[in-house]
Amino acid sequence: MNQPVPRRPTGFFRGLWNVLNFFRQLVLNLAFFGCLFLILLIFVIAAVQGGGIQPLQDRTTLVIAPEGRLVEQYTSDPMTRALVRAMGSKRGQEVQLRDLLQAIERAGTDGRIERVFLRVDKLSGGGMASLREVAQALAGLRASGKQIVAFGEGLNQAQYLLAAQANEVYVDPMGGVLMEGLGRYRLYFRQALQDKLGVDVHLFRVGEYKSAAEPYVLDAASPEAKEADLYWMNDLWQRYLDDIAAARSLDRQELAGSIDRFPQELQAVGGDQGQYALQHKLVDGLKTLQEVEDMLAESGVADPDSDNGFRSVSLDGYLFHLNSKRAAMDKRPQVAVVVAEGEISGGEQPPGTVGGESTSALLRSARDDDDVKAVVLRVNSPGGEVFASEQIRREIVGLKEAGKPVVVSMGDLAASGGYWISMNADRIYADPSTISGSIGIFGLLPNITRTLDRIGVHSDGVGTERLAGAFDISKPLDPAAAEVIQSIVDKGYADFTGKVAEARHQSVEAIDAVARGRVWSGSQAKDRGLVDELGGLSQAIAAAAGQAKLGASGKYRIRYIEKDESPFAQFSAGLAGSHMGSAWLRDSGMASLLLARNGIPELDAQLRFVEKAAQRGAGAPVEPLAYCFCGL
Repeated sequence: MNQPVPRRPTGFFRGLWNVLNFFRQLVLNLAFFGCLFLILLIFVIAAVQGGGIQPLQDRTTLVIAPEGRLVEQYTSDPMTRALVRAMGSKRGQEVQLRDLLQAIERAGTDGRIERVFLRVDKLSGGGMASLREVAQALAGLRASGKQIVAFGEGLNQAQYLLAAQANEVYVDPMGGVLMEGLGRYRLYFRQALQDKLGVDVHLFRVGEYKSAAEPYVLDAASPEAKEADLYWMNDLWQRYLDDIAAARSLDRQELAGSIDRFPQELQAVGGDQGQYALQHKLVDGLKTLQEVEDMLAESGVADPDSDNGFRSVSLDGYLFHLNSKRAAMDKRPQVAVVVAEGEISGGEQPPGTVGGESTSALLRSARDDDDVKAVVLRVNSPGGEVFASEQIRREIVGLKEAGKPVVVSMGDLAASGGYWISMNADRIYADPSTISGSIGIFGLLPNITRTLDRIGVHSDGVGTERLAGAFDISKPLDPAAAEVIQSIVDKGYADFTGKVAEARHQSVEAIDAVARGRVWSGSQAKDRGLVDELGGLSQAIAAAAGQAKLGASGKYRIRYIEKDESPFAQFSAGLAGSHMGSAWLRDSGMASLLLARNGIPELDAQLRFVEKAAQRGAGAPVEPLAYCFCGL
């Protein structure tokens, strides 16, 4: 049935309608162009007022007070990060490891920087390897003669590893230092899934130490998983104690004993964590933030116009000074760095995850760029999909065939699929506390037959062949289907160990002996031939430059290859990052609106990976996975 078409007004009413419609469009257009003009005006004024970068004065204190999660690569776009800063929000903030290292290393040779005021009590995340890399940079800064003063309202053991590198360490009288050791505890779902819900989970794996999927089939960790975890965790913990003892000139055994006796000794000082830290020489004094800032103003250059009372520059401000020169004018040969952080999934993936296609594209761009003479792949990944890992590994081989040396720098975690993408590099570098290995494969297939039976739902039908519908989770698992899955997993493990053996110039038997899904620390992995050298990112870059015969560090440029942002995103980020633009966005409420539209990624990485892995592709009865739930 057709609806009648409404008639437009005629005569006088038509004229009135046209006039009203004209003014309606005029108002809307004026509002639109007015807002656009205001945005452009703010941006231009901010740029003019900036007048370039204000020069750093002598005797400036560099304030390093990172807030948020320590990451290898931002997981949000520049516009979102700028909007978060404009709103003054701490939610979802991230700190790039490379930025932190750059500022610390450059401050050591910068005559304008007199000292560093270090606050790390709002820094979170980061594994032992990346924290040790920052700690070593701070130790180098202190050795250069620059004073470091650290303060925290309260410090956990990860934050304290950094603060301990300072000449002077202070905590608030109400705070303290908590060192509790390393632990890894997970939830186990077998009883809930099988007994309560009737979901039978079938696990197919190779390697008795491949424990990633154990929580779905067991009620507690297997003896093999506990044995392997405790082996590498003890190695990391002993190294942590050595680092703290060396930084604070403490007796290592006494330090370890005091941590073990912490409950009794804390009780002896009336539960005062600050006094406990002071008595055990973990800190040099108990002061409030105001008292520390007053002390810095007295010993440095007082500045009543500064928020902290002394001449200073923030971490972001200092980085802005360091990176103000246009990189496009730098014609030196390049060492390209490609970051592979997060779980490995197929296709195009955003930053903070590794995509079989997106990460491969970055490596191809490095191969095709004549200015790039060597490549460093920075890996911080627990692994993921086997095929996506293989796609990336093939690009590493392609780079080497093109005559460009490839060096892998392992971060906190380069295990399972993270090792798969690393193994064909010319050299592999890892921190002694990197978590690596986990060479193994598994497949996971849930079955909900009993679940459906409990509510009176049953599956039935016919098929032309025995395996038709055999992988349907609503049907009982056919033994023949189980054989197919196990064969695929066995093949994946044979491929994995075979490729490692070829890349590392060892026999398959030798690799199998250190594989079986077992996790190793970086130091243990080197002892077993899985890693070539112990060192951080800077050592890996120097090695890549050396293999390409680029000369000393000043003879080449280091460039991170990442997905380019659109011109509009760059403009918006610049606007939100300017002082006036930030104030306007905050006061107008525009930043809140834009943040609501953009969002900040907060989904847990492991759950996100499992969700993707559960989506079986066409022609694949099971997706073989090379994944390690082995982060701390």
